[in-house]
Amino acid sequence: MTPLVLGLSHHTAPVEIRERFAFSESDISPALARLRERGFISEAVLLSTCNRVELYAVTPRPVGETVPALREFLALDRQQHLPTPAELYSHAGPGGLEHLFRVACGLDSLVLGETEILGQLKKAYDLALAGGHTGRVLNKAFQRAFSVAKKIRSETGIQRGNTSVASVAVDLAERIFEGLRNRDVMVIGAGEMSEKTARALLSRGARSLLVSNRSFERAAALAQELGGRAVHFDEWEQEFPGIDIVISSTSAPHYVLDRPRLERLLRARSGRSLLLIDIAVPRDIDPSVKLIDGVFLADVDDLQAVADEHLRGRREEVARCEVLIREQVTLLLNSLTGPENGLSRLRG
Repeated sequence: MTPLVLGLSHHTAPVEIRERFAFSESDISPALARLRERGFISEAVLLSTCNRVELYAVTPRPVGETVPALREFLALDRQQHLPTPAELYSHAGPGGLEHLFRVACGLDSLVLGETEILGQLKKAYDLALAGGHTGRVLNKAFQRAFSVAKKIRSETGIQRGNTSVASVAVDLAERIFEGLRNRDVMVIGAGEMSEKTARALLSRGARSLLVSNRSFERAAALAQELGGRAVHFDEWEQEFPGIDIVISSTSAPHYVLDRPRLERLLRARSGRSLLLIDIAVPRDIDPSVKLIDGVFLADVDDLQAVADEHLRGRREEVARCEVLIREQVTLLLNSLTGPENGLSRLRG
């Protein structure tokens, strides 16, 4: 039995590729069932975030047969052309486990050391566990990955400074507006990332917050929690003239804001600058709006430039983290080695 991972991420594929292969939360368990029905894997966890789509699996077959089958499954299931080898990576055996641990610890993230990915990974594992898609190998591997992430947070300085995508987005806003005082914010889509970004903006001095969501009850709950005001989803355009920053993170399969719609809304703004932060995958905002004067658009890939500045103080910690990860992978393989699972051959 061999553990492996196959996926694409912000390291290998731009957002226009990643969004084509993204899975909604409701489709993850059915997708794992469809995959396991094919018979070439025995365990699986599917992680789908704005920055990565990764399939963690255990196979009783040769890796050289399983990886092409997983590649084909991903393309057929998402009804897309097969990604190129440069876009879609795979790691097997100890390399696959090391990759899992690096992801859990934030070492493979857009922002080095960020913590959101750990929660996302836990959620992906819980979905697979609840659906009966995991077994002895992945259960041990994911539990150990979560433990390693906690150990690295407490024993290294990898999280020194701003480590979340939300914080990076707020840094960008502060640069554009030279501070956030007297700036008004609208959130479209009341998900977890929207909430974190809104909290960060308010903590840095943003004046007011409007929240709009297809479920008004969810919008009202978040607005009350953050001291803002809820707006019905079909009425947020009316609030647009007074907004400085828009955070969009819905699960819509199409653009929530395209260029013709935005150009119409801008007529009531008297030329005031507007920052759009699109943290949705698939994207909520038409990228061509960048061509409009006075409009600034940042999607999840655009945040990379700001994230790079946060790397300087953390690079020296990466080596320490990598040593800890390799040690923990060795311990995990020791615990899994035995005649009943065949993992002993991976030790070398």
